[in-house]
Amino acid sequence: MGTQRLIAEFLNYIQVEKRLSRNTVQAYGRDLRRYGDFLARRDLTANQAGRTDVQEYLGALYRAPLDSRSIARHLSTLRGFYRQLLRDGVVSADPTLNLDSPKTWKTLPKYLTVEEVDRLLAAPDRSQPRGARDGAMLDLLYATGLRVSELVCLRVSDVHLDAGYLLATGKGNKQRLVPMGKAAQSSLAAYLGLSSPGGGPRAQLLRSRPAGSPYLFVARGARPMTRQRFWQIISACGRRAGIRQRLTPHLLRHSFATHLLERGADLRSVQQMLGHADISTTQIYTHVLTERLQQIYQQHHPRA
Repeated sequence: MGTQRLIAEFLNYIQVEKRLSRNTVQAYGRDLRRYGDFLARRDLTANQAGRTDVQEYLGALYRAPLDSRSIARHLSTLRGFYRQLLRDGVVSADPTLNLDSPKTWKTLPKYLTVEEVDRLLAAPDRSQPRGARDGAMLDLLYATGLRVSELVCLRVSDVHLDAGYLLATGKGNKQRLVPMGKAAQSSLAAYLGLSSPGGGPRAQLLRSRPAGSPYLFVARGARPMTRQRFWQIISACGRRAGIRQRLTPHLLRHSFATHLLERGADLRSVQQMLGHADISTTQIYTHVLTERLQQIYQQHHPRA
């Protein structure tokens, strides 16, 4: 049976039977198509591949190069894929069984300095509708630490400006209250045009659709913002701000958490704001702070 058909059946299974989110299904699909392309170059199908083929695929990812966290995700995808093939009797053995997962804890999250964040947030031209929208998205992302999927799926009804919080829907459709500061509130109020008779930038983006849209952040024609489009926006703003490292929405999430902890926030509160199910996921930021303290000590202590 062809690899593409096996992948399609697996994606249908996790969407219909497992009821995973659309974003998760798309992520599985991207990983599996990359694996399928690798096998195709070897004239193999997924049900023909063995343990050595999977190991060589992971080695190719290392050389790409992908970081250990991304490779661990690919391996997790393959494990789920082959478990299902084994249950369906398509394969007689699981080639991913007992393969070691990369030690992702060694990869410390990168983050921006406060000065770099200030430059990034100043990059959009907020006098234009799109710039006002882009600026509001960046402000909100840094103020709340939302995942990009949570950001683009926000609805107008999820935001409570007067109370200073929003309702985010995270992984597994779990909802949480996330506070936001006055700067983000002000940016959102300007984007929504709460003090403007004409309705503000968001209304201007919605002019071609009088019925409006339930989504907070929209493109022209009332289309909701997509994750891919926002990646392009943050990359463009980063270039305008003169930030050399590769910018992603997750980098602002890392910056949010790191800056909070640097200023004395407790780990449990940061865990709740980030929506981490397990505090061990949040604890990686303490490694960042330890590394930073060591650097400060080396730079400033007279006997370092």
